[in-house]
Amino acid sequence: MTLRDYLDLVRAPAVLSVLGDTLAGAAAGGRLGPARRSAGPGADVRPWRLALLPLSSACLYAGGMALNDYADRELDALERPERPLPSGRVSPAQALGVASGLTVAGLALAGVGGGRRSFALAVPLAASVWTYDLVAKNHATGPVVMAACRGLDVLMGAGAGRVRAALPAAAALTVHTAGVTVLSRGEVHGTTQPVAAAVAAGTVGVAVSVTVGALRSLRPRPTAGGTPVPAGRARAVVPAAAALVSAGVYVASCLPKQVSAVALPDAAGAFTATKAGIRAMVPLQAALAARGGSMGVVAVLAGVEVAGRALRARGRRRVSPNPGLSES
Repeated sequence: MTLRDYLDLVRAPAVLSVLGDTLAGAAAGGRLGPARRSAGPGADVRPWRLALLPLSSACLYAGGMALNDYADRELDALERPERPLPSGRVSPAQALGVASGLTVAGLALAGVGGGRRSFALAVPLAASVWTYDLVAKNHATGPVVMAACRGLDVLMGAGAGRVRAALPAAAALTVHTAGVTVLSRGEVHGTTQPVAAAVAAGTVGVAVSVTVGALRSLRPRPTAGGTPVPAGRARAVVPAAAALVSAGVYVASCLPKQVSAVALPDAAGAFTATKAGIRAMVPLQAALAARGGSMGVVAVLAGVEVAGRALRARGRRRVSPNPGLSES
């Protein structure tokens, strides 16, 4: 197995879409940003260690990709013969070994980077990835399990002690992931207008929730002495503005393609809308991080977005990345 074969197996460019999950969760949960000092449980890990959590997500994601190809090797021989396993470039044993190794690495990085609070969520996350690929993918529960993977990834960033604070961020990515996963099921044979319309409605709902959350952050908040803090202060205005801009980029990135899939729900339309939904993950993560007040994370995710656009501009081989931590 060559390096190129390995990168194809784990869908390397698609890994960019998962890096911001834990960062958005950490911002929402108070582990990053201005709320860190008052966050209480879960803010006990130094920020530099939290940088390992996106690497944990990347390992679990890539491991899920490899496991997907292992599980789908017979079907891919008929529908996607160019993939690493059916083409003979990677053996089933190699794919399973890569999946196992990356899963273990992801769990280890979660423990080191986020402590026991993040590890407590990494375990069910890894279990969900394997459950999706080996059991749930071809069943009606598939999109639910996939969406749960993404939600758990966000919560892993917050840590077990701050789950409640990060639930809105996790819910936003969960809803988006569920919609994109449903659409991805039509990449070969097409989807239906009701399904595409429901996914588009979900995108609008997610954008509205982020917008409302950003506007609420501008409300005056009482200090310890009970004196309201003016809503127009820069500390609130700048993150709120970043959240609104990122939410706009999120909608512009995926909603037009989803609406097109409503008008023409064939395989090409479903595939294009699925790709757009994946690419919209990073702007959504940035919007959620900004809502949590962490402009540093927003800057990092802006760099991830630029890197993703640069990779796509190079015209790499068409890949259908999956919205969760494995692939359909």
